[in-house]
Amino acid sequence: QVQLVESGGGLVQAGGSLRLSCAASGRTFSTYAMAWFRQGPGKEREFVAVINWSGGSTYYADSVKGRFTISRDNAKNTLYLQMNSLKPEDTALYYCAAKISSSSLVTSRRYYPYWGQGTQVTVSS
Repeated sequence: QVQLVESGGGLVQAGGSLRLSCAASGRTFSTYAMAWFRQGPGKEREFVAVINWSGGSTYYADSVKGRFTISRDNAKNTLYLQMNSLKPEDTALYYCAAKISSSSLVTSRRYYPYWGQGTQVTVSS
């Protein structure tokens, strides 16, 4: 099992940047594929980005491609999401999630058994 704790959310103006972190417990962090999801007001939870166990492969939702960067530091058991050029529509509760790594990058939330509690990102116009 793995426990996840997000941090780094906050209030930022449109065009600004934030970096989210997700600290994972346990000694097997490097065996998990990691992802970020978000849930905006009145919306379903949606996929944002995913990274494989080594950090060598990533995939992004079209809505964030070119603006967000997912990365990980396996030595620190930490996942990151660098968010640049933020827009009001990026306002959401952001969650990190983990699953045992596989050969493909998975974007569906139903395959992720481990979740953090979320960190709020609010982008003002």
